[in-house]
Amino acid sequence: MFRFIKVAGDSLSPEYNDGDFVLIAKIPIILLKIHVGDIVVFEHPHYGQLIKKVDQISEHEDKIFVIGNHDNSVDIREFGAISRKNILGKVIWHIKKPNDQH
Repeated sequence: MFRFIKVAGDSLSPEYNDGDFVLIAKIPIILLKIHVGDIVVFEHPHYGQLIKKVDQISEHEDKIFVIGNHDNSVDIREFGAISRKNILGKVIWHIKKPNDQH
């Protein structure tokens, strides 16, 4: 029902950075409603596992539009909406990686 995932890339920086960890809830979507502004992890057929912010939900809530924080992020500008069935979970806890201080 819960899973830790390591963030790869800086699509959602400065909030979520490469090397951070997130805990996602894999509870059925009916029990854990997704809202605009939520962070979700999903599987994309061409890009693999991605973490993005929910930007928009279609009127019938079967399609979700997700974005990164940067113009060069791979998101709705590249692949359009994602299907609810591809969502692996919603981020419920964020663990920042420790700073490397030498």
